[in-house]
Amino acid sequence: MKILIVENEIYLAQSIASKLSEKGYTCEIAASVHDALKEDEVEVVLLSTNMSGQNFYPVIERYRESIIILLVSYISQDTVSDPLQAGANDYILKPFMIEELIRKIEHFIEYQRLKAQNECYKSYIDYALQGLEVGYISIKEPLPLFLKTNYQRYADAYAFQFADLLGETFRFYSLAEKGSLNRIRQEKERQLLYITDYQSLKRSEREQFLQAVEGKRALISTTEPLEEEIPYRVVELKSDNKIYDINDILTIDEYVKYVIINYQNKFPDTILSKKLGISRKSLWEKRKKYEIFKKR
Repeated sequence: MKILIVENEIYLAQSIASKLSEKGYTCEIAASVHDALKEDEVEVVLLSTNMSGQNFYPVIERYRESIIILLVSYISQDTVSDPLQAGANDYILKPFMIEELIRKIEHFIEYQRLKAQNECYKSYIDYALQGLEVGYISIKEPLPLFLKTNYQRYADAYAFQFADLLGETFRFYSLAEKGSLNRIRQEKERQLLYITDYQSLKRSEREQFLQAVEGKRALISTTEPLEEEIPYRVVELKSDNKIYDINDILTIDEYVKYVIINYQNKFPDTILSKKLGISRKSLWEKRKKYEIFKKR
């Protein structure tokens, strides 16, 4: 990882660079704003706000995608408040211990990693759940709440939208995983939970589970009918599209319809008909039969 040290006190800059190099970082030193702007992309910038009349704001603008930590001799609006508002991430007051500087650097590196990871997961979840309409969601109803569905992704969509409305994140558990019940018991009552695979529990385990979630803020999904009486509110999320009923075996016609609907915009008719083992004319006839219209 490359760190740019923008500091006109050369001895201090060299001392910081030496100690950071011992920790495995690659360091470059710039004694002026002009020199700092010549550098290639760097991951971290240590920027002195005491640059003898030099305007250091172009450095913040140039490296705003990097981690910028201000090296300040005193705290004021000019040295801390304004630079932070302009895009710097944090500051450290001189003189400082190198361990404290490393702690700040590692904190922001981890923060950026987790932020990128979270954005990746969110993009995938939005893609996986797109087009699933779960209807009106009330966050005022008491929890626990059971989500009875014939398609697991409907429950997933409900849980994520529920959490978004609350402005919270949930902790996820699958009851199909060994030891999940004990971990759920240990959760604090204020923690929002999303628990799936209730249908995987044996009859003897279900009573224990219902007792374990009493008083907890939990959303619980099941993809099978509830044979026993549930002491909590139940919301039914049912797909009107027969192809999504996971408990049924699809007929040939249902399977063909499913493939055409879901893949006709991903493959040309030549390939789609070949994968289905039918002619292009038959594909056209099936579209007409199922009243499926291809977007152009």
